[in-house]
Amino acid sequence: MATVFFAYSHTDEDLRDELEVHLTSLKRQGLIETWHDRRIEPGQEWDQAIDENLGTAEVILLLVSPDFIASEYCYGVELTRALDRHEAGSARVIPVILRPCTWKDLPLGKLQATPKDGRPVTQYPDRDQAFVEVTEAVKKAIQAMGGSANVDARTDLSPRGTIPVSSGPRSSNLRIRKEFSQRDRDRFLTETFEFLAKFFENSLSELEARHPPIETNFRRVDANTFDAAIYRDGGLAERCRIWMVEGEGFPRGILYSAGGGERFGSGTSWNEQLSVESDDQKLYLEPSAVANFGREHQRQLTQQGAAEYLWDILIQDLQ
Repeated sequence: MATVFFAYSHTDEDLRDELEVHLTSLKRQGLIETWHDRRIEPGQEWDQAIDENLGTAEVILLLVSPDFIASEYCYGVELTRALDRHEAGSARVIPVILRPCTWKDLPLGKLQATPKDGRPVTQYPDRDQAFVEVTEAVKKAIQAMGGSANVDARTDLSPRGTIPVSSGPRSSNLRIRKEFSQRDRDRFLTETFEFLAKFFENSLSELEARHPPIETNFRRVDANTFDAAIYRDGGLAERCRIWMVEGEGFPRGILYSAGGGERFGSGTSWNEQLSVESDDQKLYLEPSAVANFGREHQRQLTQQGAAEYLWDILIQDLQ
């Protein structure tokens, strides 16, 4: 049985938990056990515990995000030690790209990342699919290392020598309900709006490049508002406004308004609303489905899923 070590920023703890749930299938096959710093017991020296487990794990997952790269400990200590072990052939290091960030020019950029093509987990419309790809990557790494055999102890190539690993029974039901503060929700809302703005700007540019009769325009109105317009043969075909609100007569969240040929005013009505909701593990976006026209839709949307949902509303009449 191989040990999988999570190197991650605590900012990404919810994503780490989701990944660990998906890795349960490999645990039930007796292929892996997992370790991260939340397993450190009271009274243990956390730095020593991390160092020992990082030094003995067969697979090291680097959960890459802007916060991982910004962390002196994650980037300066855990990444350095992980790459040393990878180059020595004593561990397989796999970068798992959680959130968009500039990572390819860093030392970890020389390693094959997962999900496929290094696409960030949070940009998948269905986040479960991203974690399935990560799980498959871990399984392939274990198989390549001959990891199906059970072992009771592993030899570390560091000066520490041989370190026994506990194989005692424990429950796999260790998930605890997460509590999200108002700051967590506000931050998620703001990050979602910025993601939507970049998504629509890039999608409009690509649409125009692929279809010569089509012209587009993206306009950032202010910090909380942007407009998107699509023209066919010079005439306005579709237009929308997307803006973030925190009260002031509107439902709190992100609102979508179909513009048509009308200009937007201060009293703009809305056709769709995305609100920030949560379950026991994560924050997500839930549409009101006002503009969904009776079609099936997913209730718990990631940022990528929300962007695709609103883009579909804008472009559907052109398709």
